Amino acid sequence: MLSLASHVGRNISRARKLRGITQEQLGEMVGQPQSYISRIERGEKNLSLETLEKISNSLGVDPDRLLIRFQREPSKLQAEREALVDKIVASLRDRKTKELKIIANLVTDVLKAIDSKD
Repeated sequence: MLSLASHVGRNISRARKLRGITQEQLGEMVGQPQSYISRIERGEKNLSLETLEKISNSLGVDPDRLLIRFQREPSKLQAEREALVDKIVASLRDRKTKELKIIANLVTDVLKAIDSKD
């Protein structure tokens, strides 16, 4: 079983890569050198809650998304699904409330259409 530090590091790495951010860029965003980010992602460095918060804010991911699934490693399908959800959430973060309401209505309509085909 992976240690918590290794698990969090893998989640950070996945989220960073999904957003097309290098370790160096993430380091600049959180005020740490690339080598520090690398050690976190390899599970070699325990990070503080403050650093976890900076990283999650920089990646546009809720901190709990970096901590989930500690008990077991997700399957490839689960990891792909989680990456897609993270990508969707990241694309919505900076939208205005009015836009989010429109998007929510569209998603609801699309899901109803999909569900009605089953």
